[in-house]
Amino acid sequence: MNGKNRKDIRSGLKVAIVLKQDQRSGKLTEGIVKDILTNSPTHPHGIKVRLEEGQVGRVQKIMDV
Repeated sequence: MNGKNRKDIRSGLKVAIVLKQDQRSGKLTEGIVKDILTNSPTHPHGIKVRLEEGQVGRVQKIMDV
C-alpha cells in the first residue's frame, strides 16, 4: 500500500512519511499516525498525517497492516 488512499490509513498505524523540508531529497521519516489531516479520499502525493511525535508529512509507505 502506498499511502494515497485515505481508507488505508488509520490512527496507530506505522508509516513512512516525507516531511515538507525533505520533499526534494525524498528522505523518509517513520512513525505512528496520530491524526489524518487530508479530508479527501485520495491524494496523488500521499495522505497528509501528523505523527505521534508531532511531525507532519505525506504518507509514502505503510509499514504494517
